[in-house]
Amino acid sequence: MMRSLWTAATGMIGQQLNMDVVANNLANVNTSGFKKSRVDFEDLIYQTLRQPGAAQATGQLIPTGIQVGMGVRPVAVQKLFSQGDYQQTDNQLDVAIEGDGFFRLLQGDQEVYTRNGAFKLDNNGVIVDSHGYILQPQFTVPDGTTSVTIDPAGTITALASDGTQLAQAQMAIYKFANNAGLFARGKNLFTPTPASGDPVEGIPGQDEFGTIAQGFLEMSNVSVVDEMVNMIVAQRAYEANSKAIQTADGMLQMANNVKR
Repeated sequence: MMRSLWTAATGMIGQQLNMDVVANNLANVNTSGFKKSRVDFEDLIYQTLRQPGAAQATGQLIPTGIQVGMGVRPVAVQKLFSQGDYQQTDNQLDVAIEGDGFFRLLQGDQEVYTRNGAFKLDNNGVIVDSHGYILQPQFTVPDGTTSVTIDPAGTITALASDGTQLAQAQMAIYKFANNAGLFARGKNLFTPTPASGDPVEGIPGQDEFGTIAQGFLEMSNVSVVDEMVNMIVAQRAYEANSKAIQTADGMLQMANNVKR
């Protein structure tokens, strides 16, 4: 059986996964705080028919050998944590991180992390996300509050209508040694893994942590144009591999027809 049949099949399988990732990126082009993904590929093992550097009968070394590759496989789907564009909302509880960092939320008993700063108030005046997960450290807006201000350093202040300060707290953000090692849970949430390292707590604007922008949301970092180009490349690569299978099949047919 011709190697090219199986080799081209691995290429088609790999491009199917590539298209899955591109489709997910495009589906989340308007998702606040979403980070796009990219597939990393690697070549498979090689069948060595002649070893490079082997000695010939004359004593001379063979400068190049004969190695036939066996195809490709995806080795990683990596999240790319480049900064997304900002959208001004003028909502006082919408915040974006300008730079490195994540918000921490409490999902039941588990701490999770997000870049999506579309926060709201629950029935007790606690700042939560759209699923009701509590922002950490917890901040409760007192009764009588007419406005909430959050400065670039993350200081949250609740003010009455006459400007009286009713409550104040410090917002913390968190960063990781390897953002790409975080485990994506969906809902714009991430949890640490041994690959990401433990979260490091910091104050916005200090020690290379990002600052806070109130009244803004960080949008997805997906570029529609880039993803459309990636889609075309994936489609053509898939088509080229299918043509390789058809060609190998045609060659086998010719071999079968040698003896009628």
